Amino acid sequence: MFNPKEIDAFWQAEWAKNNYAYFHAQDNINRPKFYILDMFPFPSGSGLHVGHPLGYIATDIIARYKKLRGYNVLHPMGWDAFGLPAEQYAIETGIHPAISTQKNIETYKCQLNRIGLGYDWQREINTTDPQYYKWTQWIFLKIYNSWFDERIQKARPIETLIEEVEKHGNKNIPQSHAEFGIFDAYMWDKFSEKEKHAFLSSQRLAYLADIEVNWCSALGTVLANEEVKDGLSERGGHPVERIPMKQWVMRITAYSSRLLEDLKDLDWPESIKEMQRNWIGQSKGAEIAFPVAENPHLSIKIFTTRADTVCGATFMILAPEHELVAKITTPEQKNAVEQYVHQSKNKPERERIANKTKTGVFTGAYAINPINKAKIPVYIADYVIAGYGTGAIMCVPAHDERDYEFAKIYNLPIIPVLTDGDKSAEESQKMLEKHAYNGLDGKVINSIPEINGLNSAQAENKIIEIVTQMGIGKGVINYKLRDWLFSRQRYWGEPFPIVYKNGLPYPVDEKELPVILPELSDYKPTGTPEPPLSKAKNWVHLPDGSTRETNTMPNWAGSCWYFLRYIDPNNPNQLVSPDKEKYWMNVDLYVGGAEHAVLHLLYARFWHKVLYDLGYVSHKEPFQKLINQGMILGVSEYIYKLKSENTFVSYGKHKDYDTQAIRVNIHFVQDNVLDIEKFKAWRPEYKDAEFICDDDGSFKTRSEVEKMSKTYYNVINPDEICDKYGADAFRLYEMFLGPLTDSKPWNTNGIDGVYRFLKKLWRLFYPDADQHEGKPYSRRPLQLDENEPTAEELKILHTFLKKCQEDIENYAFNTVVSAAMICVNELSRLNCRKRAILEPFIIALSPFAPHICEELWFLMGYKQIFNAKFPEYNDTYLVENTIRYPVQVNGKVRANLDLPKSATTEEVQRLVLENADVQKYLQGKTPKKVIVVPGKIVNIVL
Repeated sequence: MFNPKEIDAFWQAEWAKNNYAYFHAQDNINRPKFYILDMFPFPSGSGLHVGHPLGYIATDIIARYKKLRGYNVLHPMGWDAFGLPAEQYAIETGIHPAISTQKNIETYKCQLNRIGLGYDWQREINTTDPQYYKWTQWIFLKIYNSWFDERIQKARPIETLIEEVEKHGNKNIPQSHAEFGIFDAYMWDKFSEKEKHAFLSSQRLAYLADIEVNWCSALGTVLANEEVKDGLSERGGHPVERIPMKQWVMRITAYSSRLLEDLKDLDWPESIKEMQRNWIGQSKGAEIAFPVAENPHLSIKIFTTRADTVCGATFMILAPEHELVAKITTPEQKNAVEQYVHQSKNKPERERIANKTKTGVFTGAYAINPINKAKIPVYIADYVIAGYGTGAIMCVPAHDERDYEFAKIYNLPIIPVLTDGDKSAEESQKMLEKHAYNGLDGKVINSIPEINGLNSAQAENKIIEIVTQMGIGKGVINYKLRDWLFSRQRYWGEPFPIVYKNGLPYPVDEKELPVILPELSDYKPTGTPEPPLSKAKNWVHLPDGSTRETNTMPNWAGSCWYFLRYIDPNNPNQLVSPDKEKYWMNVDLYVGGAEHAVLHLLYARFWHKVLYDLGYVSHKEPFQKLINQGMILGVSEYIYKLKSENTFVSYGKHKDYDTQAIRVNIHFVQDNVLDIEKFKAWRPEYKDAEFICDDDGSFKTRSEVEKMSKTYYNVINPDEICDKYGADAFRLYEMFLGPLTDSKPWNTNGIDGVYRFLKKLWRLFYPDADQHEGKPYSRRPLQLDENEPTAEELKILHTFLKKCQEDIENYAFNTVVSAAMICVNELSRLNCRKRAILEPFIIALSPFAPHICEELWFLMGYKQIFNAKFPEYNDTYLVENTIRYPVQVNGKVRANLDLPKSATTEEVQRLVLENADVQKYLQGKTPKKVIVVPGKIVNIVL
């Protein structure tokens, strides 16, 4: 009998020998390489559900297929194991994160192997291993000890900057002039150690900065803007406040243009590229300084993408955090401004930007529009963010909707300075009664003579020319991308290789790496910005009087470069061997979720570019092709509860009551009927619940397709599927559900069809398999047909082989499974058991269903299907040599005949009239007329 459970167990044990030697990649051999990579998983305590392996199965199919095509395949796996979830679990349970993490890894690894995924486990890595994060720390030091030279648009060692300023000062380094002015070598020599540190820090790619952050005291860490919603942490719903804090920051903004430009060379989904473009947010425009009326020595610098509208600026707005707010606010407005600044401080940026109701406060100060000399009021408003642009904007309410709303609320002038060519200034003014007039490509009006009458592009160029000549501005390119906040006030993360002496940061010597995370029994947050590592007094305070950095790196750190360590995981002396890196990089195919579209992919690209600039890697981009797999959606089950009562109502009757829907564990439901006893035993509060059932006594549920999640109680464990149907059925079903990139609902009942396909395949080799149903599995000799295959059998096989090869290459795995089913059905119809047909079919199917194919390959007398060669299809067998002719007798189709393609009209007529099936409808009569339409149809008229 076909027993997938026993077959799976045997082959998984066979593959496990010698640490899965079947799947080991060879370095630097004379074969084409293929590096295929899954996105680094975080091993959570709940293990895998059936949605997780979708991408893993797809990459395994590609890896096995490429091996059969003669490629040297690298398909590794490891664990992104540092981070907040593991630490939170440790705090809640008292189990050290190192212990729970290791247990979770063992569970994940067991599940992955259970599915038959062929990973190169000799290259397994774990971000919490000191021998791994030694090199994460090493990369941090390389970034810290580098600066971005804008003149050549690349990173260089910090020593080159020091050497330059020692000889020439900073006169040739324009990016440093704004903060430090221009100094010469003599002045540099007179700088104090602290001043030199400050200058170098302003140029380093990793630096310390005092910045406003989202601080969550309950979680004990800083949160990214994306992790805060409505003033609460996304994880746990804890209050978040904005406070200034010294943080490590990565100068990713230096690479904005390259990160944007190099996207064009990547074979990525256009939607992912667009998300990165939007995140980087390139804007071309002008920087213009507006002098403060009361103090001409002060000026408000703005960036605008619409310099053509500058004469329409009727007020200015500063971000509440802007450094000039305190300097220009008048005494009369001081209290109101300070109160507004305090209110704004704790609002998340996302909330401020999205705020529909515009609020603000007048500072009492005025600025001078340098173009038309108009005196305009300066406000502060929380929809302007300090980190975007210059933190100040000129407001042109006639042509910007946000400015228009603000102007209407505070009764500020609205002056149109653009109009369509056909509209007068009066008509343009009238349009402003209800909303801003966005005449983006109009003619300029109400402005200075030099630009009146010009179109927008001409006027913009002219204004840039004017402000440049005046020395108050210039044309610039700005980016929305901001520097990467890189430190966390948590325990479970990579320690920084930094020590402090006299309050200044210094890198540790590379020989001292790794800086090992100390073992703490109390790793709970301190409730203050002081990180948990500060509790490790003996670790923090060093004999020479210096102290260690007590922040840890974010969980993104280890995943920024892991693909490089897979190439050379056990190298104690190098991040990666140059020869191996050159052979394997870059990654040929990267598969993972679209949720990593920006942060992980952008961070990894940034780190890789720094390493490329410094000569440690040979490619400027790490991932050549990217595929985002879709989601496997779960089917949630809902029941209805009477509000304020412990009574539940069947779905069929819930409309008659005032109810609320709640999710219920799907394992308590069969065919939309709830097992009430299981539900009552689920939680103590439901023990004495009452149930209003349907008239037939059943309690109905409502089904809804949504994300598969343990919080929705709709998770299916892949182990359950493998126990019942085997790993191959699970793999095939995941692929059969639909295109890899689409989201699709899981339905366990649907797997029966795939399981029947495998049993039908088994019967091609064992026609008497049904007679052995229920008996223990034992290997029996095959009795294959050694005769030459027929033309029809060859056509069936080679149709599948062509479809299989072409669709795997196009990642259309669902259609390959469909084609395999058709092929097996056709061969079963012909009762084909010929070795010449079944051998190549099994090789081609093996990437999808490796267990049954390995077993049948072994029974055919071979070893290790990996040593086989993927069978090439032959188009000769696919050429049609016959044409099917429908034969009509007096207008009714009476037969369908396959006739030679080369037959003449006369030969077709003769063959049709001689056919026995046609003869019985002629009843001995001579046809009056026989009409042959070549290649189409035959009509016989009696």
